[in-house]
Amino acid sequence: MDANKKLQKSYFDVLGICCSSEVAQIENILKSLEGVKEVSVIVPTRTVIVLHDNLLVSQLQIVKALNQARLEANVRARGEIKYQKKWPSPFAIACGLLLLFSLLKYAYHPLQWLAVGAVAVGIYPMLLKGYAAVRNFRLDINILMLSAVIGSVAMKDYTEAGTIVFLFTTAEWLESRASHKATAVMSSLMSIAPQKAVIAETGEEVDADEVKLSTVLAVKAGEVIPIDGIVVDGKCEVDEKTLTGESLPVTKEKDSTVWAGTINLNGYISVKTTAVAEDCVVAKMAKLVEEAQNNKSRTQRFIDKCAQFYTPAIVIVSAAIAVIPAALRVHNLHNWFYLALVVLVSACPCALILSTPVASFCALTKAATSGLLVKGGDYLEILSKIKITAFDKTGTLTRGEFVVTDFRSLCEDISLNTLLYWVSSVESKSSHPMAAALVEYGRSHSIEPNPETVEDYHNFPGEGIYGRIDGRDIYIGSRKISLRAHGTVPSLEGNMIEGKTIGYVFSGATPAGIFSLSDACRTGAAEAVNELKSMGIKAAMLTGDNQAAAIHVQEQLGNRLDEVHAELLPEDKARIIEELRKEGPTAMIGDGINDAPALATADIGISMGISGSALATETGHVILMSNDIRKIPKAIQLARKAHRKVIENVILSISTKAAILALAFAGHPLVWAAVLADVGTCLLVICNSMLLLRGTHKHAGKCSKSSAASHTDKKGCKTSHCRLSDNHEHASTDKKVQKLCEPKRCLSQRCASKCQSSPFNSDSCSNSCGSNKCADSARTHDGSVSDGSLEAKHCDQGSCCMVNDKRAGKCCRSSTASHTDKHGCKTFHGHSSHNHQHAIIDQKVQKPCAPKKCSSQKCAAKCQSSPFGT
Repeated sequence: MDANKKLQKSYFDVLGICCSSEVAQIENILKSLEGVKEVSVIVPTRTVIVLHDNLLVSQLQIVKALNQARLEANVRARGEIKYQKKWPSPFAIACGLLLLFSLLKYAYHPLQWLAVGAVAVGIYPMLLKGYAAVRNFRLDINILMLSAVIGSVAMKDYTEAGTIVFLFTTAEWLESRASHKATAVMSSLMSIAPQKAVIAETGEEVDADEVKLSTVLAVKAGEVIPIDGIVVDGKCEVDEKTLTGESLPVTKEKDSTVWAGTINLNGYISVKTTAVAEDCVVAKMAKLVEEAQNNKSRTQRFIDKCAQFYTPAIVIVSAAIAVIPAALRVHNLHNWFYLALVVLVSACPCALILSTPVASFCALTKAATSGLLVKGGDYLEILSKIKITAFDKTGTLTRGEFVVTDFRSLCEDISLNTLLYWVSSVESKSSHPMAAALVEYGRSHSIEPNPETVEDYHNFPGEGIYGRIDGRDIYIGSRKISLRAHGTVPSLEGNMIEGKTIGYVFSGATPAGIFSLSDACRTGAAEAVNELKSMGIKAAMLTGDNQAAAIHVQEQLGNRLDEVHAELLPEDKARIIEELRKEGPTAMIGDGINDAPALATADIGISMGISGSALATETGHVILMSNDIRKIPKAIQLARKAHRKVIENVILSISTKAAILALAFAGHPLVWAAVLADVGTCLLVICNSMLLLRGTHKHAGKCSKSSAASHTDKKGCKTSHCRLSDNHEHASTDKKVQKLCEPKRCLSQRCASKCQSSPFNSDSCSNSCGSNKCADSARTHDGSVSDGSLEAKHCDQGSCCMVNDKRAGKCCRSSTASHTDKHGCKTFHGHSSHNHQHAIIDQKVQKPCAPKKCSSQKCAAKCQSSPFGT
């Protein structure tokens, strides 16, 4: 343990990485240093991760070792994503300017010598890298480009040589800029947890790594939660988008679980830590993302192996083209030598080597930012070929939130309270969702469990549990538990069976009780199955529950499942997965210990991450960080897109090489075109792969703008129509926080009528008018007109009333109507619809809507009766 504490994980930006051909060199350099334990190279982001003993080898020593090989290494601080090469190097700029002026040689011949200056200035970085490659006995792109430059100079084609140098150095810079964009997304993902935490008792700020278990931390509005824990005081809404990919805030109150890296949007909470920093979910997620980058796909391994033979073979062909004609003393040796240079430049396989890892990296990053962790390019490739999906029922297709609907004692000598005490005490030692329901049912009958009285507790996956209490052997579980108890399963009444999960209690071999539980399907489960079917993917359900409960779920899903298998043990699920795999690549989706064998057996195991068991998470190849299984078809679609990008990249890489070589052998060899094709194709491969990142937010925690359509009439009144699902906040967002839609001021009666008639429900949002705020005065109950600073628009029930407080620049909305009395005080009559929150959002924190103060006693009474009262 002490040895592990000495180890430090350091991140380095190594701009000298071109493709995977440098990986072996970097590993050889660093592993030769005393104290270096592990080396990981992420080629697409040009990142090197080193696990080392800081007492034996420091970060600066590692940087020095890498830079001796001219790899342009720098230490990257945690969370740092600043770009080191915003502009081309001075050598490249000077080279370009000299080359440009050398083209004036056609007007003034001596200017041709400026091309020589362009070569002399721009070639310096290439010479350093080429020298380092020779020292390490490595044939890389720098050697090939230097050979082309030297050859062009030898043939006195200085402009050609200068063009090669300029194109190569400029393309390298463009590649580094492109890859930096992907690096920025990944870096922000890897560093979403803060480095500091505040102790609630003292207010002291400490390093998050130093916080111990069960420490109570203070988290204010707008702060990022530093460590996983449970809320012990306070209430707030938390943005979990960084972990789960869900854009809607989640309400957290006492006893709610919160995760490191998520954002407290409003309110103050005290959090009791349930993990140390290195064991938080976000830390494990970062580790999985790192490991995934080094898990190569089958296609990538094949291309890397081919590249090992491609370069030497092309170099040999190039040498033969240059030497054989000279040996035979044929005419036009100049042309043959020029052809050899073109072939030599084409020997660089960088674009082909990058075609797969860059696409995989971008897809893995996109998945991670969407709440999906794929454990490597290999699994991403398999996911793209999935033809069959098999779902567990409990906790996957259903919510896993059981409710006890019936509980009966079958023995006259055992009272219901005694039976409930036994069951709740034994079940309190289990983590199964059914156990929580049974314990809660006991408490609702004033029965508190006592797990300390339970002896010899055992869990039988797929069957049930056993415990000895009060001298009795208690078995609780499905009908299969009767075999363990050597008892007989009692008969059931029809109303207990319909769509319910049935459980049995045995005291020894005697049936002591029977109970039923209900569980609803997850939101979006039917949608996910339908989408999979539309993609040509077969869907099946594998459950350990009874046949009636399985059929009930099938009916809730619209009978869209192709197969339903019930009353299965874990080994039965694994056996059925083996049979399904004979029909095509199969994915298993599950969340519990019972699903682990099937997850491991499937071509792809998809586990429910945060809510699932640790074993399922460890066994799964893809981890779903939220409970939204609609992300499963999206994951398959993303994998298919990534696979298409790989094919496009490979075709692009090979076709450009083939075109240049065909042109050269046809009698039109162009060295500069070969260089442009080589480095240009690398750039195109990177940019094409980065299309997979579209829609990815680079910085965690930013609010996303609502999806809206709008139009503007001839008076400049803009009407916005927002499409939001039920129970969602009707809100648009600015650069910092979510703000509710607010009508702008407009003197037009026509515009005011539009503002009043705007339906504010789950399908539409507020109206925005011109550049002013709607100022049509509100009519009071006594017929007078008021146009005070607090304004309201009359709406029908189910619509939204917009309220604007000019003093604070705030806006609130609810389904209300209002009137104004002679004191200028508004009375609101609220009709809440669809659980919409009556909230006011200012620049930092959500606050309840509050009417303005008024000195009138009559008015004050009205303010107190307002549904928005504080």
